[in-house]
Amino acid sequence: MGTLTAIWNRAFAVLGRVSMYRLVYLALATLAVVALLLSFFGLVGPDPLQLIVTLAVLSAVCVGVDAAAQRVLNLPWRLESSLITAHILLFVLRPTLELVGLLGIVIAAAVASLSKYLLAWRGRHIFNPAAVGATVLTLLSLAWPDLGASSWWVGTPALAAPVILLGLAVLVRTEKLRVVAVFLVFAVAVAVFRTAAQYQAAGVEIDVLDLLWPILWSSPFLFLGAFMLSEPLTLPPRRWQQLTVATVVGVLAGWPIPIGDITLGQERALLIGNLVAFAFAVRTAVRLTLVARAEPTPSVQELTFRVHDRLAFLPGQYLELEVPHRHPDARGTRREFSIASAPEDLPLLKVAFKDGKTTKPLSSYKKALAEVQPGDALAITGVWGDFLLPKRDAAPILMVAAGIGVTPFVSQLRHARAAALDRDIVLVYVASESSELAYRDEIAASGARVILFTRDRPADLPDHWVWAQGVRLDADGLLRVVPDIGSRHAYISGPAALIADLAPALERARSITTDAFSGY
Repeated sequence: MGTLTAIWNRAFAVLGRVSMYRLVYLALATLAVVALLLSFFGLVGPDPLQLIVTLAVLSAVCVGVDAAAQRVLNLPWRLESSLITAHILLFVLRPTLELVGLLGIVIAAAVASLSKYLLAWRGRHIFNPAAVGATVLTLLSLAWPDLGASSWWVGTPALAAPVILLGLAVLVRTEKLRVVAVFLVFAVAVAVFRTAAQYQAAGVEIDVLDLLWPILWSSPFLFLGAFMLSEPLTLPPRRWQQLTVATVVGVLAGWPIPIGDITLGQERALLIGNLVAFAFAVRTAVRLTLVARAEPTPSVQELTFRVHDRLAFLPGQYLELEVPHRHPDARGTRREFSIASAPEDLPLLKVAFKDGKTTKPLSSYKKALAEVQPGDALAITGVWGDFLLPKRDAAPILMVAAGIGVTPFVSQLRHARAAALDRDIVLVYVASESSELAYRDEIAASGARVILFTRDRPADLPDHWVWAQGVRLDADGLLRVVPDIGSRHAYISGPAALIADLAPALERARSITTDAFSGY
């Protein structure tokens, strides 16, 4: 298990260097190239020219409509978002060279792009755009069959392996592997049961195992889960809510429900799942104004914002902050930051991060964020995370933080103090030097027992703080300074490499919750 944890965390660290949108686009573009190569050998439905022409039309319409809408609404243009929608539609619709069919392609692409702005709530789209476009085209095909409809030709055995490999990269980056796994289990199980029932009704005996693999490899479930259901913008913030949505979509996708001349298939199942997700948590773009900058340590910056809209979060969760700027690099205009303040501190909100002064070259996001001045307006585009302490106050807790990974713990400790919670907490805090210990006053005020790992001895330590002189923080070192780890719920926030190194010790804890980060 320790080896698997290490591999997982190192994969997350590598993929974390690329923005979610850039990674999804690259995965879909790679899948399109694979499909094109397979089409020369007749291993997929469309032929090469159909694929090339259809993708060109989809890309032109999605990019054009998005650019026009964003110009009218004075929003930053996101090319990758447009191309992602175009590539998803390529695999969902039926590629064609017929003029009427291409008109249907144009309609689906335009509707998909417009849905981002028309079917939205306070700046956030409610439905998966590609699913909306495919659904509208399917409905129109009832009156005009030549327009075409959704076909989900991606569900072919020849594309199963590429979809799995590329989809895994996306799911590791978005941390939605468990969510999609639940979806697949329900979708495949329901589809197998439905197909077996149809065979039995026809008087044909068939082994369930003979149905399992063809349904998995020849259905669009893998693509739907990896590239559409996993979209963070249309999922609720909590994991149990996400698993509920995955179950709903899996059941509906596995057993299409006839409605007149059409069936409630893949894209319609996803739209219903989107509605369930919307009911769990209404998506909102929250307006902020930067109030102040501070430097808690020589290498850390803290931003304090004033929140102008309703914002709800739990201690330990993180937000996605958008900083629009020209010519964004591969990681885009959005980054995730752990919230350093407690809910009780609202309407003031704090985040902290490594300032990147020693990192060259700077990312375009870091440069843009460094130019934001007090009084400037920004926006939170989402709040997520299950890095939450147990609800039982009596549960003993171990917190392990490396550097600025202490921020979610600061939020939790501030909340515990504000709510007068009496918790048994041990914080193991790792920093390169004593001057890099951020939020000393807030942590000391919480009363938590703190064990420090720094090169030099910090001055003026509170009575309940200990400097672990001569002890290296690896699995053995952690067991030495926290001998009762087996009775504690362990939470670790820091680089994926540290989490991997401590895995042998953390596995002895009652539970492990990680919050890996790879910088911004």
